[in-house]
Amino acid sequence: MKPRVYIETFGCQMNVADSERAATGLRESGYDLCDSADIADIVLLNTCSVRERAEHKVYTRIGEVRAARPNDRNLMVGVMGCVAQLEGETLFDNSSGIDMVVGTRATDRLPVLIERVREGEKKVIDLGERDEGQEAWNVSPVERHSPHVAFIPIIEGCNKFCSFCIVPYSRGRERSRPVSEIIDEVNKLLSLGYKEVHLIGQNVNSYRPRIEAGLEQFPGATPFCRLLRAVAATGMPRIKFTTSFPRDFHPDIVTAIEENPNLCNWIHLPVQSGSDRVLKLMRRGHKRDDYLKRIEHIKNSSRRLALTSDIIVGFPGETDEDFQQTLDLVRQCEYDSIYIFKYSKRAGTPAAKLPDTAPDAVMKSRFLELESVQKHSQRRIYDSYVGRTLSVLVERNSSRSHNDLVGHSTCHKVVNFPGESHLEGEIVDVLVTQAKTNSLYGKLVNRSSVA
Repeated sequence: MKPRVYIETFGCQMNVADSERAATGLRESGYDLCDSADIADIVLLNTCSVRERAEHKVYTRIGEVRAARPNDRNLMVGVMGCVAQLEGETLFDNSSGIDMVVGTRATDRLPVLIERVREGEKKVIDLGERDEGQEAWNVSPVERHSPHVAFIPIIEGCNKFCSFCIVPYSRGRERSRPVSEIIDEVNKLLSLGYKEVHLIGQNVNSYRPRIEAGLEQFPGATPFCRLLRAVAATGMPRIKFTTSFPRDFHPDIVTAIEENPNLCNWIHLPVQSGSDRVLKLMRRGHKRDDYLKRIEHIKNSSRRLALTSDIIVGFPGETDEDFQQTLDLVRQCEYDSIYIFKYSKRAGTPAAKLPDTAPDAVMKSRFLELESVQKHSQRRIYDSYVGRTLSVLVERNSSRSHNDLVGHSTCHKVVNFPGESHLEGEIVDVLVTQAKTNSLYGKLVNRSSVA
């Protein structure tokens, strides 16, 4: 019997999808996947490099894994993902506890790389491109993070080169999956009983397949708009997508959502800053007014579309005036929620060379002020859901109350309600009775019309 493998995943949805793909290949090669580092023969850490602290966590975690089993000479530890791709051989220099380094494009070769380590090779490393003809994103249902919701990568990499972002260096240039492969995966998931798919990528609306065979019959201003309509035509009950890039966000995306009820009413559109001066330093490729025009189109939709965003505070050179413009934009956009990040310098990015990074105290102060402004808007938005009936995909029992179930609405709100576990995996109607800080609470109602 081959060794037991444990994969621990850090970071974004793309990393989760990579781990699912890695687990599928390993199991097909005869490896036994387990749920704990404590019993594994091989521990693989699938890493994220977006934040500097996330990178530091990897070294901490390696130390913890080794310290828990100090006398186990057979334990193998490998680093996968974005940190592996960026740091390469220097990982071996920074930690003596690593046996293998596997980049973002070498996931398919994991079984071979593990065998090389088992045969006695030291410091195995692979940062190369994917093998020709091995591009298919084959994921077994057994390895999916959920039996009800599936992530489907449609594009990997990024061509935008925002000055603060490490992704183009860790993930490479944009590569779009073939249309037929995506549709086949959706249809397979539908036949297995999945109720929701997330089309994911660093910039999903940059989707540009080499060959558009399969999209000809669907209208749309861009390939991504046509893909949305094609996926909707499969009959998958719920379809979400993330992340969108403002510069590539075409109004026809909103039209496609309006035309297809199974395209969910949620859009994640990261702005990063409300200041044109800072946006230029960030190399975002859009201005404040460009972004607000897209927001206006989203807000004017015939459907009520939930809106979320990402914002960085303390970017090098950000003044108090720049920050006030960000606060004003957040008030104007009235986001359902935002993800706030303190600027984190990433070596190798253009922003790392910019002077005048805000002190930690200033970043913390701006973070808290922005959070307070967002909470005010979010409170009002969440309160507006009280008395409405939402369609909720039941995902699991609540960790806080054994009597409650938890799921997500089509507008991507967390919804809790009393119910029995046999409803897991079902789409039900929930009347919202209470709005909490980051979630809604309600009661099950008859499955009829949904607001």
